[in-house]
Amino acid sequence: MIDLAEERQIMKKHIMNLTPVPFKKIKDGQKTIELRLYDDKRKDISIGDTIVFINTDNKNDTVSVIVKNLFVFKTFDELYKNLPLLKCGYTEDSLHKASPDDMEKYYSKEKQRQYGVVGIEIMLK
Repeated sequence: MIDLAEERQIMKKHIMNLTPVPFKKIKDGQKTIELRLYDDKRKDISIGDTIVFINTDNKNDTVSVIVKNLFVFKTFDELYKNLPLLKCGYTEDSLHKASPDDMEKYYSKEKQRQYGVVGIEIMLK
């Protein structure tokens, strides 16, 4: 039997900022995989944890999700070849333009090589 103190250690709550477009896609259930650098903050995430996303345009606008799965890769190039991009926030209209280079505006190739990357599969709480 797990006591409440142990359960709190097992199930963690993480806070992440998110720009309005991907935030809305997650809130609407259109985006179910969030892409991030697999740095020390993200290495602390486990399946079953809660993530609270905060809209960077309105700090009072939040959405809570549960982590369903974690997909760790060395680079976004590898991630893009292995995960369904429609679940990563792309649409049928934008899929033909999808490129791992899109993530370089957030994370440099150097940081990707240093930490690796992760696709965090989520579901609305």
